[in-house]
Amino acid sequence: MGRQKQQPLEHRLLLTATFCLLAGGAVMVYSASSARTLLQGQGDGTSYLVKYVTYGAIGLVGMYLVSRLNLELIRRYTGALLIASFVMLVLVKVPGVGVRVNGAHRWLGFGPLQFQPSEIMKIALVLHISGVVANRPKIARSIRTLTGPVIGVSAAAVLLIAMQPDLGTDLVICATVAAMMIAAGLPMRQLGLAFGVGATLVMLFAILEPYRRARLTSFLNPWDHAAGAGFQAVQGQIAIGSGGLFGHGLGASIQKIFYVPEAHTDFILAVIGEELGLAGILALLSLYGIIGYAGLRTARNAVGIYSKLLAGGLTSLILCQATLNVYAVLGLAPLTGVPLPFISSGSTSLIVLLGAMGLLLNVAAGGSTQLRVVPEPRSRESRDRATEDRHRGRGHGGPRGTGHSGRRRAAS
Repeated sequence: MGRQKQQPLEHRLLLTATFCLLAGGAVMVYSASSARTLLQGQGDGTSYLVKYVTYGAIGLVGMYLVSRLNLELIRRYTGALLIASFVMLVLVKVPGVGVRVNGAHRWLGFGPLQFQPSEIMKIALVLHISGVVANRPKIARSIRTLTGPVIGVSAAAVLLIAMQPDLGTDLVICATVAAMMIAAGLPMRQLGLAFGVGATLVMLFAILEPYRRARLTSFLNPWDHAAGAGFQAVQGQIAIGSGGLFGHGLGASIQKIFYVPEAHTDFILAVIGEELGLAGILALLSLYGIIGYAGLRTARNAVGIYSKLLAGGLTSLILCQATLNVYAVLGLAPLTGVPLPFISSGSTSLIVLLGAMGLLLNVAAGGSTQLRVVPEPRSRESRDRATEDRHRGRGHGGPRGTGHSGRRRAAS
């Protein structure tokens, strides 16, 4: 009985980093939420931990199943997933179907079940763009050829999500699409032009609504708005600053008790900084660094354009979301409500991100070899060199032993 084949290094790194993040997430969600729920008389303080473990278990089952699927099957049904995602983004505005939370229409509810369609749209767009560019590799050479199938579809999704409103998810999508376009070979000059237009539109969108304008203003100087729009940012910075190098110890945070809003979700990094210090934050960032390294290594080693872009896009999605959350908590970016991947308490986000990790593990394990590979476009120089070699071979009768019978043997 032969030994089981060992998975590649990048597969093992991705799996290890994911489990470490989930274990740390469970501990920190309990630490960040238990004191407040106990003081508010909401049970024994484990309610958010139970939810995190439940959704994490569902996500892990999904991750395993997706990691075992044939990528060709996933590619075939990407169109259906994309259409379903658009339909769900429209349904969030329908009374009785969409659920309004804190003034935003971001959720769909069916009885006790609620989920956020914009999270599913992230994965659908990565799959869609990977398929489009793999089918037509030359499309990525110009922003004009990308306008319809890539930019148009992405812009429609961004617009629907902006109407919820959810600026954070829009920023994650835009950053992920930009990273995929760089990987696909779009000239940086054209990407810079698109970035300039997109940044202008985001700024206009941000200043049109009073509460978004207040968040942007408070980001520039949160201490001037410490009792208002800058309250969350200020309390988060106090928590991280008071933690020092090694923190006050697990469970010893003071800021999480009625000071830092959303301590178990968007601002869980502030609790990590206060309890575990700079060392805890650096350990967390190193795990994301491992995912980044292993994900990009997976993209480099994958077979075919589709698998390369899929791995690169999924890695970019996770890292862009983590970066936006960390920057917001540290005061380097406006608050957008983006959760910290695999750490923050949440349902749809945790399940979808674990599904994304399942896709990445699929490619890392060699799932790309199951695909009908579209050859990568060669440069003009390499094509000319190949043509010249063929003509030279015909002119000299070819190498010895490669006559008609040799060609028949090669063909067989």
